[in-house]
Amino acid sequence: QVQLVQSGGGLVQAGTSLRRSCAASGRTFSNYAMGWFRQAPGKEREFVAAISWGGGSTYYADSVKGRFTISRDNAKNTVYLQMNRLIPEDTSVYYCAAQRGVFTTTPASYDCWGQGTQVTVSS
Repeated sequence: QVQLVQSGGGLVQAGTSLRRSCAASGRTFSNYAMGWFRQAPGKEREFVAAISWGGGSTYYADSVKGRFTISRDNAKNTVYLQMNRLIPEDTSVYYCAAQRGVFTTTPASYDCWGQGTQVTVSS
């Protein structure tokens, strides 16, 4: 298991952009698929985006496709989530996660989780 530390949350206006990062410890970071999830109060944890070991394959939820981009820099042990054209529905606590295997969209498949950070989008 790797330890994941996320950058701080943010309060932004709709239509603007925000980039969040998730830094991992451990020399085996490149062996983990990475994902981003979000969870609003009273709601189930929701898949947002995932990226493969080498960054060659990505997958996005329909709700964010075309607006969000996931990327990783294995040399820096960091995964990023670029969020563009934010809308109020994006408001949530965002979590990064690591999986010792092929990336999936299922929270239960992930082994390690970041602490979560609040992103609020105002209209």
